[in-house]
Amino acid sequence: MLDSSIIAAHFPSLSAETLAQYDALAACYMDWNEKVNLISRKDIEHVMEKHILHALGIAKIIRFAPGTRVLDVGTGGGLPGLPLAIMFPETQFMLVDSIGKKIKVVQEITRELNLKNVRSRQIRAEQLTEKFDFITGRGVTLLPEFASWVRGRISTKGINGMPNGILYLKGGDLKEELSSFKNRAQVFPLKDYFSGEFFETKAVVYIELAN
Repeated sequence: MLDSSIIAAHFPSLSAETLAQYDALAACYMDWNEKVNLISRKDIEHVMEKHILHALGIAKIIRFAPGTRVLDVGTGGGLPGLPLAIMFPETQFMLVDSIGKKIKVVQEITRELNLKNVRSRQIRAEQLTEKFDFITGRGVTLLPEFASWVRGRISTKGINGMPNGILYLKGGDLKEELSSFKNRAQVFPLKDYFSGEFFETKAVVYIELAN
């Protein structure tokens, strides 16, 4: 499915303008994936469901307050950062990745969609000095390692109902990965929010990690 009807079905309050941006984002991925391998070739025909809607699983867990600052680590082709930036135009997003050609694509897509709330850099999370309210990721690495990369990047002062921390998209059995976080971790199965076989084993993991 390449049109935004699947987004509209799960987020019925979105405007036609916002849905058009998701259509444009999917078109950008289809175009750029021919030049730079952002998304698995076998998945590109399902970009709206398996990538854009999947990224928006985070939007089912939290509605970012205006002024929230979000860091998307290992963003690759801009996931989950770009779909979330469309959903939350008053939230500021920083998208980072160590691979320069992918960040260049993210910058081109950001310009094409005229997203004023997105910055992107080729840099590792550990090298950043800024602080953020939330840090997102999508299957970049094991959660304990991811947390070690970003621990010093989370602000102590929050403006959302949920304390600052990590919002991570991950699939499979998470028990071992989450054991060291104890009661600071919560798992939100995406099958509770989205229909379809793809989401049966997917989840958003929230880890409270304010320094």
